[in-house]
Amino acid sequence: MALREEFERVGNWLFRWRSYLPLILIGLFLLALRHFYYLSGNYIVSRSWEIMCLFISLSGLAVRMYAVGCAPRGTSGRNVTEQRAYSLNTTGIYSLIRHPLYFGNFLIWIGVALSIGSLWFAIVIGLVFWFYYEKIMFAEEEFLRGKFGDGFQKWAGETPVFLPLRLKLWRPPELPFEFRNALRREYSGFFGIISVFSLLRLIKDIMVERKLIIDPIWLSIFLFGLAVYVALQFLKKKTHLLDVEGR
Repeated sequence: MALREEFERVGNWLFRWRSYLPLILIGLFLLALRHFYYLSGNYIVSRSWEIMCLFISLSGLAVRMYAVGCAPRGTSGRNVTEQRAYSLNTTGIYSLIRHPLYFGNFLIWIGVALSIGSLWFAIVIGLVFWFYYEKIMFAEEEFLRGKFGDGFQKWAGETPVFLPLRLKLWRPPELPFEFRNALRREYSGFFGIISVFSLLRLIKDIMVERKLIIDPIWLSIFLFGLAVYVALQFLKKKTHLLDVEGR
């Protein structure tokens, strides 16, 4: 099998199982946490650093929300069984980078990794992420190349793969940003981020203090995230308030 076909085959396999990447990384997280200590030996400093890292992860979620909030139906989805695209996104954030959803995922994971306070761990997570998603991005682009031909070639030739370094390429999105659409498609990711940071806080305190400590700030953040998740889950399942025609 030629290398190009092999990359595509592996990428499509990883695409189907990409939701399970966090499970693969659990061992690395546990290894990094074995020697965890509060930054500067101070609980307040450590918690402040975690809040900053939380905002890094939430910025990644914001990137994802903007991408899906402007996307037409059948694009920028969470489908897992096969590649799918009814049209080629080339405007809005897709005029700056070809894979904004994965760029958002990268920020989410780097925020989580940095919260451990270990530089080597953050570097390893970044390398694992790139190795994993590089194959997925290759497979996606092979699919788009086959479906959209010259249109894809032109867009790919002008637009960076992953980092939005050429802001002059910006073109307004064809569809306006629809916040309801973004909420409907990304609210579970919001709660996932909050849950991971809150769980890590519990584990870190156990590692250092050798006892269970409930941080009131992180408890409040978790309960807020849970309330948002439950409310949006209800609106999505029981009402049409989050539905947007054509999205």
